[in-house]
Amino acid sequence: MVDFLNGAKRSCKCGELRGSDIGKSVTVMGFVAKYRNLGNLLFIDLRDISGIVQVAFDDQVDKAVFEKATSIRNEFVIAVTGLVRSRGSNINKNMPTGEVEILASELKILSEAEVTPFVITEDMKVGEQLRLKYRYLDLRRNYLQSILIMRDKITRVVRNYLSDNGFLEIETPFLGKSTPEGARDYLVPSRLHNGEFYALPQSPQLYKQLLMIAGMDRYYQIAKCFRDEDLRANRQPEFSQIDMEMSYVEDNEQVMEVAEGLIKKVFKECLDMDITEKFRRIPYAEAMEKWGSDKPDTRFDLQLKNLSDIVKDCEFSVFVNAVANGGSVRAINGKGLCNKMTRKEVDACAEFVKSYGAKGLAYAMFREDGNVTSSVFKFLSEEQKSAIIERTNAEVGDILFFVADTDKVVFDSLGALRCHLADKYELYDKSKYDFLWVVDFPLLEYSEEENRYVAVHHPFTSAIVEDIPLLDSEPLKVRSNAYDMVINGQEAGGGSIRIHDWHMQEKIFSLLGFSQHDIEERFGFFVDAFKYGAPPHGGLAFGLDRLVMLVTGTDNIKDVIAFPKVQNASCLMTGAPAKVEDKQLKDLAITVESKDE
Repeated sequence: MVDFLNGAKRSCKCGELRGSDIGKSVTVMGFVAKYRNLGNLLFIDLRDISGIVQVAFDDQVDKAVFEKATSIRNEFVIAVTGLVRSRGSNINKNMPTGEVEILASELKILSEAEVTPFVITEDMKVGEQLRLKYRYLDLRRNYLQSILIMRDKITRVVRNYLSDNGFLEIETPFLGKSTPEGARDYLVPSRLHNGEFYALPQSPQLYKQLLMIAGMDRYYQIAKCFRDEDLRANRQPEFSQIDMEMSYVEDNEQVMEVAEGLIKKVFKECLDMDITEKFRRIPYAEAMEKWGSDKPDTRFDLQLKNLSDIVKDCEFSVFVNAVANGGSVRAINGKGLCNKMTRKEVDACAEFVKSYGAKGLAYAMFREDGNVTSSVFKFLSEEQKSAIIERTNAEVGDILFFVADTDKVVFDSLGALRCHLADKYELYDKSKYDFLWVVDFPLLEYSEEENRYVAVHHPFTSAIVEDIPLLDSEPLKVRSNAYDMVINGQEAGGGSIRIHDWHMQEKIFSLLGFSQHDIEERFGFFVDAFKYGAPPHGGLAFGLDRLVMLVTGTDNIKDVIAFPKVQNASCLMTGAPAKVEDKQLKDLAITVESKDE
């Protein structure tokens, strides 16, 4: 039989008590984290979101309360009233409340608990699937609670900063129209409009531009977004972004300045970190050439070096063919790794780069005895080897890794390998933060699969003014007014100055292969809005989940979301997605057929 509160109220939280509270009568409430029965004394660690405090029950103080306490088990929810006293010489230095304990004089058992599927401790060794099935138990851990507390703090800092800078928080619809140029939509069937569907937003992109056309001037929203795509590491089907848009801006620096100020404010308020210097601006082409990535981690070296001119006429056909076919041969220098990596680990790197499209990985190990162990050096002249050593600054103890292929494969492979090596062999200080912008992205790229141009960002991104004449002759050389903020090799946010002139928007749609019918059918409402006047505008969206990961130092996106999904986009706790009743399907005029395997 559980007790009712009957008017009892908490006077403080468990983790708030300190030595200065000795002698006070307090009432605390929480979950039983641990109990120890020593015969005539019983000790309980009581946990709430603020922390843990020790509660003592003494049969010499109140026998009835003591007897009642003997029925308590882990995860019972209880209320305790008692006197705060010193723990004397038994101070627990590992607990903020370790100097004191509560001598209980009153106990209410508010809820009993069955034996949990796992013992809830901070260092528990329990598989992720079991923890996600019982996520509400996993969330009782201080580790996850502290991350969600930090998430709340970040969103409050964001709201305050943007409000102070003239932004209005405006909600946009969840039920919208499916539009192309993105991942697959999550579709919602309409009961009232038979055979028609809403789409959940992949982002509020069109709506926020419409708000600028509506004269809202500056908008922001902590927006929920949905993408029905195959999940990779640290991707979720539903995620949150800090979405913002500004009117009367034509220079990307104006948007970047506001966004940069926001991040500096977040890191100051949440980590007490003063960031005074302006974030570096790195052109996209330079980022790819040096680091093989449009989100480079520059906390460590391992820069890519183009060796194509040196090896284009060598006797190694793989190198020669790559250059002849318009690709390249590039290498990274793993400084000092010859002493850290075994031959087996070097061979494993070849398997690693295959997942990025590379057919192989050549290497050269500069050993301490002066010899070079290499899979390719025997095909090179002394002059070619010397030129490679000079360009890569190779020395005794280093390992060179080479990839020869199309530029895309080379960049993807070596860009990923450099990060893999830096992480595995601890080549940098992981406590440091690296902030930068990548700018001057290409406006378009050519899709061999779709046999047409596609937008690198989205179809509403404007071109850099001086490149506009190239749209008619060399569209792939046109740079966009887009910008991505990169923190520690992670894309923290990205945006662009938008097209605000309808004639230019129509031209971009045409380059992307949309017919007039396609434009009207897919973007008709959006297109019409531009015909009534649109201010120059631009914006940016930060991935809130990723920002929380960066601030809290976790490398698992599930840690920063209260109820996340797993790799196949299902929820282990609720069982979603799940079948629905036939009546619900009938209301929607939907028939479910078995999908062929």
